[in-house]
Amino acid sequence: MRFQKEVQNYLRDTLGIQAPIRTWIGTAKLPYYLQDEFELYELKAKDYAILLAVNHKRKAPKLSSLRERLDQLRSLTNRPIVYVTAAMASFERKRLIEQKIPFIVPGNQLYLPDLGIDLREYFRQVGRASQNSFSPATQAMVIQALLSKPTQNAWHPAAMASELGYTAMTVSRVVNELTGANIASLDRRGRARWLLMERPPMETWELVRPQLRSPVKRQFWMPGETNINDDHLPLAGLSALAHYTKLADPPQIAYAVNSAQFKAPRFKKRMETPEPLPDSFQLQVWSYAPILPLGHKTPARSAVDPLSLSLSLQDAADDRIELALEELKEHFPW
Repeated sequence: MRFQKEVQNYLRDTLGIQAPIRTWIGTAKLPYYLQDEFELYELKAKDYAILLAVNHKRKAPKLSSLRERLDQLRSLTNRPIVYVTAAMASFERKRLIEQKIPFIVPGNQLYLPDLGIDLREYFRQVGRASQNSFSPATQAMVIQALLSKPTQNAWHPAAMASELGYTAMTVSRVVNELTGANIASLDRRGRARWLLMERPPMETWELVRPQLRSPVKRQFWMPGETNINDDHLPLAGLSALAHYTKLADPPQIAYAVNSAQFKAPRFKKRMETPEPLPDSFQLQVWSYAPILPLGHKTPARSAVDPLSLSLSLQDAADDRIELALEELKEHFPW
């Protein structure tokens, strides 16, 4: 179980892949020498699956025979195979890369020459919202209404859109989406349009949540944290969760920006890193403003709002994170 979570977390942090990893049920049908050499796990989402061939012996297999064994697994299972081991010497890593053998050393390094691109493209498709999901603007405005007006059932979408920088056309789309989903009803007061949410905030949140998605569009690692927070970027991911709860701070800090902020030269000049390095930080690019205005000055060292944060981590497969997400609910505005 610990291994599965380590690999899941590593793939999530490095490639943005969020999918369960389970023991592969077909192991018993393989030749005994392959069963003895590897433990096989399946990473699967809908109709796409790969097998993780885990070296569970203390002594690593000879590189001369590893390629042959992995080719046999690929042929017998008709699945892409990725070799996984807890540790690897530099010369072993070099040989595997020369032979283009995909491998993962959880928390340290991965090499997925073609498979990594395929995985990212596929899982991005799987993770995309269905047609029933709200647009980012609608999601941002619903969350803003729940955060800033938890005791009010009526709110003015045009005024809120102005705070968030959305256009009149966007307001119309938000109104249509919320009324069409029976989340709110339209109340015309002269020329102004107000939205009424007749349910209590907690009930509204539970009702609307299936139509909300993670606000994180992209996430990756960048070297160096010095002066990165001059613009008071909010904490995100596990850093934000640690800010709200008793979860320990992660080794690398995580920040959130929106798409416009990400286009700034200070980010364009930085090179992405394929894995979290000791002097790197995680940057998340959000589909809406990471800090929603609440009518007060934003603290210099603040975090993303708790509702959006819970959505960004809802697929985490780690007991510690799941417990912290339960604790996070204490910061919900109801």
